[in-house]
Amino acid sequence: MKNQLPSLQTSRIILREILETDLENIYKGLSDPAVIKYYGISFNSPEATKEQMKWFAEASQCWWAICSPDNKTFFGAGGLNNISKAHRKAEIGLWLLPGFWGKGIMSQAMPLICNYGFNQLELHRIEGFVETGNLNCQRAMAKLDFQHEGTMWDSEIKNGKFISIDIYAKLKVPGKEINF
Repeated sequence: MKNQLPSLQTSRIILREILETDLENIYKGLSDPAVIKYYGISFNSPEATKEQMKWFAEASQCWWAICSPDNKTFFGAGGLNNISKAHRKAEIGLWLLPGFWGKGIMSQAMPLICNYGFNQLELHRIEGFVETGNLNCQRAMAKLDFQHEGTMWDSEIKNGKFISIDIYAKLKVPGKEINF
């Protein structure tokens, strides 16, 4: 992969570079109806998923595989995209395989991603765009002190229907890391 990212770790998870060997797990997640219900893309074959693997490697993205500390269990993927050095901001994204929902993995991964963005990339703002119906993600954003800034009503079309997007943001507080 093109992006060489450091591994980030807590006692419960490791964020590591996405590898070509992750293709099957990425496909498993991004073809699962429960995962893609609120996710912007989906794939219908491992071959088609290679497009996403290329996207992960682009310089304007910092995405990691989210795994168990021993790297034997793949939980999902998360990171920063649409990174703007000029405006010192990026968009956070994350998805997990359904078997790992509700286990606190998102609340472990998001602070690692945010701290990397604020401290290594020198971002000032991290944004999250959440479909209005995605209550679990909305709760996670609020729990991690992302501020709800508003709703863009009927702002995108998904599956032939208009959807609304809630905007969340977290600003860097100088000298403060996000704890988990």
